[in-house]
Amino acid sequence: MKRLQAVLVGAAFLGGVAVGIASSVAKSNASLFTGKAPKDAALALLGVAQSQAESGSWENLAVGRAYYLMGDRAGGQAIFDRVMAGKVKESDWMRLGRIYVEAKEWDKAQAAFDKALSLDPKDAEKLAEIGADYNLHGNRAKAEELFARSFQLKPDQVWNTLNVAGSYVGIRPQ
Repeated sequence: MKRLQAVLVGAAFLGGVAVGIASSVAKSNASLFTGKAPKDAALALLGVAQSQAESGSWENLAVGRAYYLMGDRAGGQAIFDRVMAGKVKESDWMRLGRIYVEAKEWDKAQAAFDKALSLDPKDAEKLAEIGADYNLHGNRAKAEELFARSFQLKPDQVWNTLNVAGSYVGIRPQ
């Protein structure tokens, strides 16, 4: 009987902790943006988003993206550095590379993409997408090497073919 009581008390305690943690996550509301200048509204919302992102790598990269692209490169980069210092997957490197492409920082994007490929060199979709970015940034030889590898792995994948085709006429992959 004492053991059952101990288990129930422990379960109740853990349940209370979980409720407390869940209620501590910031919530969005209209007061964050109503009547505020656009940048002030964005900053208020980003503060909440950062809390909501918790430890999610993709979520934190998205918050960093907003800071980075709105002109707070140092704030965004600090978030990127924190995320990338932890346990990351190739998809995190891909997301970071895409952010740098949006920011028109090809050298940083290329380094992130190369890291993604080193972690998963046989992902046909990533090979086509990264190859398209290489092509769009003037490195056709590297692009075509990546395209050939992509098509060797998945010659019948429409999205890969479209991303490759678009890169020859200035269209970035979706």
